[in-house]
Amino acid sequence: MIKRTHTCGDLNKSNIGEQISLNGWISKRRDLGGLIFFDLRDRYGITQIVFDDKQYSDSFKIAKKLGFEDVIGITGIVISRPDEAINNNMATGEIDVVVEKIIVYNESEPPPFDINDRSSASEENRLKFRYLELRTKELQYYMKIRHDTTLAVRKFLSNFNFIEIETPVLMKSTPEGARDFLVPSRIHKGKFYALPQSPQTYKQLLMVSGYDKYFQIVKCFRDEDFRADRQPEFTQIDIEMSFVTQDDIINLGTLLVKSLWKNILNIELTDKFPALTYQESMEKYGSDKPDTRFDMCLIELSDYIKSSDFDTFKKILDNNGRVKAIKSPNASKYSRRVIDDLTDWIKTYHQAKGLAWIKCIDGKLEGGISKFFSDDLKNTMIKNLSIKDDEILFIIGDKKNITLNALGALRLEIAKRENLIDKNKWSPLWIIDFPLVEWNEDNQRWDALHHPFTSPNLDDMHLLDDNPASVRSYGYDIVMNGYELGGGSIRIHDAKLQSKIFDLLGVEKQEAEEKFGFLMNAFKYGAPPHGGMAFGLDRIIMLLTGSNQIRDVIAFPKTTSAMSLMDNSPSNVDNEQLDELGLKIK
Repeated sequence: MIKRTHTCGDLNKSNIGEQISLNGWISKRRDLGGLIFFDLRDRYGITQIVFDDKQYSDSFKIAKKLGFEDVIGITGIVISRPDEAINNNMATGEIDVVVEKIIVYNESEPPPFDINDRSSASEENRLKFRYLELRTKELQYYMKIRHDTTLAVRKFLSNFNFIEIETPVLMKSTPEGARDFLVPSRIHKGKFYALPQSPQTYKQLLMVSGYDKYFQIVKCFRDEDFRADRQPEFTQIDIEMSFVTQDDIINLGTLLVKSLWKNILNIELTDKFPALTYQESMEKYGSDKPDTRFDMCLIELSDYIKSSDFDTFKKILDNNGRVKAIKSPNASKYSRRVIDDLTDWIKTYHQAKGLAWIKCIDGKLEGGISKFFSDDLKNTMIKNLSIKDDEILFIIGDKKNITLNALGALRLEIAKRENLIDKNKWSPLWIIDFPLVEWNEDNQRWDALHHPFTSPNLDDMHLLDDNPASVRSYGYDIVMNGYELGGGSIRIHDAKLQSKIFDLLGVEKQEAEEKFGFLMNAFKYGAPPHGGMAFGLDRIIMLLTGSNQIRDVIAFPKTTSAMSLMDNSPSNVDNEQLDELGLKIK
């Protein structure tokens, strides 16, 4: 093997005349008869190397037989390029290396796609040959940013006196909102471990153990249904602290995000991030993770509907539903066919029963459901809602949650169509005052909005028995450009209050003891007030790199159906393994 003296991104004019050694992959080749040029690539960059038949015929003969992605080592002399051949877009663009000696480590079969052009293959094919896609410039950059980010996180938290502690990967199955991945025990037949959805209970136990500032960059697992922006296994930055308030954790989270954006992108975010309550965010943007890089707020139409003749929406209001709208420019672009397509999309993916509309043309509201509004009422709407010429109101009337969520999704869709989003803007904010619980209509019970260990806001304790829907939690999320970066809560540290919350959620005492008894017992021995949060590392990397999907920033991701096309997992196992575990496939 040739021991390299430099990487393929190192050499420049200062090295001219030196004898150097490089190792790498052949990325491009040009054969000019007596001269052969290769682009030699490693993860640090590209260097152009030259084989000259007149000077070094032995090396030239070997090079003649080589092709793309062959792995070679070379020794040669650094020379300057002619002025007309200088490439100012490459760090090594002013030099070449004339090869004296070459060793071929491994010849490659023709690759299934062009490593220099990711778009030359479908995503399915790239995932099948992920080890080749990881050679591409984009993914090498993404993995470097991932490394830099995790290093920056560890430095930041260590400077704040946090210590990193690993928690088990094989743990007890506990309900946390998604299905567990279960691992059967061979030794204890019929019993199962679960892979952690998060280290929630362990980090609370660490607070009881006196480790007042804990963090971990940890793998988590959730067996969820198909989600385009989710992975069954993902990485989170897990943080927990004792003797803190919600504001303490929000301040730390703000500083951490500011530090990452400064260290990785050299971008200064504002000192304080704005905060919206959950209710404000839903009413204003139709989302608890709003993209605030553009305005287009939801408009309340209830009063105007009550004064109209549109009985369909009036009935919705009479049944405690909601009628709201968004206002979009370029009404003339929205033909009946385009509106019908948007209506089908809203119905299919966001459960709304329909999409109503009204356009403002030449200072008048017309089309759609405008006929149900008197001229005076339409003029009042134009004035009060500041409706301009060639704007269109998209209106949804439905149950509260459907109306808000559907309009929130439509708001994003329209913003993309109208190019309203400033791609160079960063817009972080905190969402606070989440409801403690939400009603599960299917199972006729209260579910924890975050998880069952989230503390209710102590100011709302009087509502817990008679009006739990109005109880706020000490829960909070941090959002950036429409993506949830992370979230957390102040935890319950009192065993009696925890039992009361279990009762509210319909968790029987026996079930609570079986699933959480170890945590409740720990609380008996002096549990400090504590809280924390977890950041989604993969999503942070996606934003920092400018990628538009989370699979790009994970070395070996799964598809949306939780499959690995590269190694064909999940896969069948043989009967002997199943017998050892005491399992049968139904």
